Amino acid sequence: MKIILAKSAGFCFGVRRAVELTEQTAAKVAESGSAAKVFTFGELIHNRDVVNRLREAGIAPTESLDEAQRGDYVIIRSHGVPKKIYEELETRGINFIDATCPFVSNIHRIVSAAYERGEQVFIVGNPEHPETIGINGHCGNSAIFIRGEEELRKLEGRSGCLVVQTTFDSETFAAMQRVIEREYPRIRVFNSICSTTFERQREAEELSKKCDVMLVLGDKHSSNTQKLRKICEKNCRNTLNAAKECEISLDIFKNNDIMVGVVAGASTPDSIIREVINTMSEQDKANVNCEAATENAAANAATIEENAVFDEEAINKTIVQIHGGQVLTGTVIQIVDGEISVSIGYKSDGYIPRSEFSNDPDLDPASQYKVGDPIEVEVLKVNDGEGNVLLSRKNVESQKAWEEFTASAESEGKVLEGTCKEAIKGGVIVSLTNGASAFVPASQVSTKYVADLKEFVGKPMKIKVLEVDAKRRRIIGSAKAVLLAEAEAAKEAVWDSLTPGMKVMGTVRRIVDFGVFVDIGGVDGLLHVTQCAWGRIKSPAELFTVNQKIEVVIREVDKENKKISLGYKELQPKPWATADERYPVGSFVEGKVVRIVPFGAFVSLEPTIDGLIHISQVGIKRVAKVEDELAVGDRVRCKVVEVDTSKRRISLSRREALIEENPEEAERIMAEEREQRERERAERNAERNEKRQQEEQTRREQAAAREERRRERDERRAERRRREEPDYELPPVESATTSLASLLGKFVASNDNE
Repeated sequence: MKIILAKSAGFCFGVRRAVELTEQTAAKVAESGSAAKVFTFGELIHNRDVVNRLREAGIAPTESLDEAQRGDYVIIRSHGVPKKIYEELETRGINFIDATCPFVSNIHRIVSAAYERGEQVFIVGNPEHPETIGINGHCGNSAIFIRGEEELRKLEGRSGCLVVQTTFDSETFAAMQRVIEREYPRIRVFNSICSTTFERQREAEELSKKCDVMLVLGDKHSSNTQKLRKICEKNCRNTLNAAKECEISLDIFKNNDIMVGVVAGASTPDSIIREVINTMSEQDKANVNCEAATENAAANAATIEENAVFDEEAINKTIVQIHGGQVLTGTVIQIVDGEISVSIGYKSDGYIPRSEFSNDPDLDPASQYKVGDPIEVEVLKVNDGEGNVLLSRKNVESQKAWEEFTASAESEGKVLEGTCKEAIKGGVIVSLTNGASAFVPASQVSTKYVADLKEFVGKPMKIKVLEVDAKRRRIIGSAKAVLLAEAEAAKEAVWDSLTPGMKVMGTVRRIVDFGVFVDIGGVDGLLHVTQCAWGRIKSPAELFTVNQKIEVVIREVDKENKKISLGYKELQPKPWATADERYPVGSFVEGKVVRIVPFGAFVSLEPTIDGLIHISQVGIKRVAKVEDELAVGDRVRCKVVEVDTSKRRISLSRREALIEENPEEAERIMAEEREQRERERAERNAERNEKRQQEEQTRREQAAAREERRRERDERRAERRRREEPDYELPPVESATTSLASLLGKFVASNDNE
């Protein structure tokens, strides 16, 4: 029987760290003689043996902080916990040790930052797993869970940030990631499957293809263990899953000719792996081989002697030895949030933080490398304090770039790019993209005097190489020379490109009474005051401010005399042509009172457009004089009541605006005015009635007087006739109202009788 043990079997770094922190904390508490208790928040890892061992040592898991008292210790499990747990621990005064796996902590940082930016967070994984519950707790429990490729439809039409459970099946997620990048480009994907998980799954895939039996060691509640089991079952029909030696049926191992592959979950202790291998060895002591699986299994195999027991030497012999400053080539196994995990053949993987990837902070590692690519790195630290190897790609690239740069005979005079890192006495230090540093004297930093060189720190800078100091690996350069050359080149390019009628964007640099000087790409043009607006303006300052961006048209170009004439109003619509669009009826506008006349006030809405507030619309109350309410220079808010573009007339109502601003006060004032109008109307009616009565009395008196005068006249006439015709006898008067026709009729009848 031949046994092949996967290289990555046993505790991963995160689990080992969690267990060690827990045991160390318990030991310190015991040594201090304190009465404080030690808890783990939930089961520390998914392994019953480890959990029971810790429980026997007095370290009990708890799902509620109510069991812990002030001064007690709580170990945050490797799976991590929601953010609120940390807050509650601090509030209650409970000591806590954060044993969260660094890979999981990185996911917490990613989702927390995304949540603060208002992004939707998506989590690929099991929503009931402790790890994903903790992740969700760092984004306000607002995450949308995706279990598999069939649920990717949840991403349709959305944007946001997507992370994945560290123990998720890497092959499945790789297929999902391809779909997401193709169909849902607004989703930022972070492949947060931990490098250890990836490597274990890769090893399980390879071993299961060549072994007769696969033994998967790990708790059945362990997510990463079950992923290993599924991978092995896909390639090997005889796949067993056991948490420890007693759960294994040994009958299957009686065949001496079989090859047995052993993989173990990240929560499986080394002791269990040793027990299982020792037990299998007892089946056939003479024919048992144990290999540490590597890229070249034959070259790295280790044979167990007849009565040998499993130890780590078989694997350690295959592990390379490294030291700080060493340059070696590794393989990219994971890229998460700008950090690259690298397999370097050492007992632990290395990582390149974003800061050590490139001198260019904006360079995305994912755009340069993918999983499986070789990468040359320098070892910065064999152990960064957490058991990881700290690597740098930046240093390797910098060394290569420097060697190439100094090897060139034409180094001086070159233009290089970099970032100003430090202001020192006499100048600044620039970190160049080629990895070298350059000193720029203060006089060469800018084309203008600079009082404080610190303002350049952190900013990009181009320099012209003046001198190369190979021994000190330093360059003396000039940013001023680059700026002057660029400015001159830009000016010439601008002059060559300008033609009358061209529209360009410019920046207002200076405002004078006769116009505006506008920078149009390194050269200045003059915008005369007559070209600023369609109407007359007192000063260009009414329309423009320094540093304002404006579009102008080239009117004339005199390259010989370096003069450019610009136009602005041609690009603007004639004010009154679109006044009805800018000031629609019913809208509210603000303006300044510029003129007062007896019938109202003129309000400037823009330099060439005034509106009229009729005296009847000046205030809520009736005003006798406009000056009683308004003065030249007042800013007023009005309602547009009429716009006539053909007559260039806009009618405004301040009264309507005041009513809209304070309807209650307006109603009170209008009610008072209504009462006043009613009183005045009643007084006028009374005066009219009295006058009417007086007129009627006068008419009656005049009528009586006329009647009296008529009787007197009639009597005089009758008397005169009697004197003139003594024999004539007038007929008797029947009534005072006898008509002339009646009298004439009687007179004719009297003559006929005679």
